[in-house]
Amino acid sequence: MDSNLQISAPRKRVLIVGAGFSGAVLARQLAEQAGIASLVIDERPHIAGNCHSERDAGTGVMVHQYGPHIFHTDNEKVWDYIQRFTEIVPYRHRVKASIDRGTFSLPVNLHTINQFFGKRFNPEEARAFIEKLGDKSIADPVTFEDQALRFIGRDLYEAFFHGYTKKQWGCEPRELPASILARLPVRFDYDDSYHKSRHSGIPRDGYTACIDRILDHELIEVKLSTAFDPAMRGDFLHVFYTGPIDAWFGYSADRLGYRTVFWERVEAEGDLQGCSQMNYTQMDVPHTRVHEDKHFTPWEKHERTVGLVEFSKETEAGDIPYYPKRLADDKEGLKSYLTMARSQTGVSFLGRLATYRYMDMHQVIAEALDFGDAWLQAHRAGSSLPVFPAAVASGELS
Repeated sequence: MDSNLQISAPRKRVLIVGAGFSGAVLARQLAEQAGIASLVIDERPHIAGNCHSERDAGTGVMVHQYGPHIFHTDNEKVWDYIQRFTEIVPYRHRVKASIDRGTFSLPVNLHTINQFFGKRFNPEEARAFIEKLGDKSIADPVTFEDQALRFIGRDLYEAFFHGYTKKQWGCEPRELPASILARLPVRFDYDDSYHKSRHSGIPRDGYTACIDRILDHELIEVKLSTAFDPAMRGDFLHVFYTGPIDAWFGYSADRLGYRTVFWERVEAEGDLQGCSQMNYTQMDVPHTRVHEDKHFTPWEKHERTVGLVEFSKETEAGDIPYYPKRLADDKEGLKSYLTMARSQTGVSFLGRLATYRYMDMHQVIAEALDFGDAWLQAHRAGSSLPVFPAAVASGELS
């Protein structure tokens, strides 16, 4: 891929803004299904977006440069698709939590419950015990805190979720939607796998190599270190935008709220913590978690190790947006942006930033495949081209 290509007047191709999974999969879909050429641009000096992984010079460890990414899915179409471009080595993500009383397994499972309360419950006994701890006066949980108190009670909530969540999101958990906690279920068995998906693994040679192969097509051209300029629009048949939707409109309805993260690097001999991810739930510990990337690739052997100590903060101008907050003001701003987007012509929006949603990699790939099919169908029929993926267009996630 050439990062110094000149953009000439190529009205026979489309422009795709963003070289992460959304942009790469869409570009491949358009090329393979309809012979449509594309120029994929990205303002970063590398492809793969936040999935970017590369070898650490000091240790030889394959490091997830923007935080842990574990590929997991129940979607057979997505599973078959990604295996066209990489070998996914089976891997089960197991997360530990450091609290003031010791180290415990997450998500909260039967081992966590028995260890925390000093019990020897079987699954049914544990279920009945947790049921009694839950606050049944909260009939319809609206906030993160409501959800936790309703289903696991105050003791587990305070120990594992309150402090971590406050550090991660920069606000009180009662200000966050209940849906965030839905991704962290309680289990009444000893299964401590973080994801319950049928398929779970990590690309043998990293995510960047995988996306590089997706982009490796004669009809796909890539230009890196290139920010989108609205003046580019006139040179292309259509623009597919995967960047922040508020940036597309110059933040005219204000900036949408995101949290961003940054890391401090620690290199050492041997092993730092014995697991890939350790969460720190105490408020007196400033960081949220430490990920030790050598544990993501247990098939590799390394004498030295590297740990990334993660901190969370509010996203400011120039920061990389990671996690959409979707607070009340954000949702109002999003409505304005969605309305403005629907009045646009010659542009479509997809991916987590352009639709302001939390999405895992498998969801991003599935959406890009489906959206590519829908756009091509409309393009061939000469009908109105879709502006958003189906879930957003229907208002489901607005």
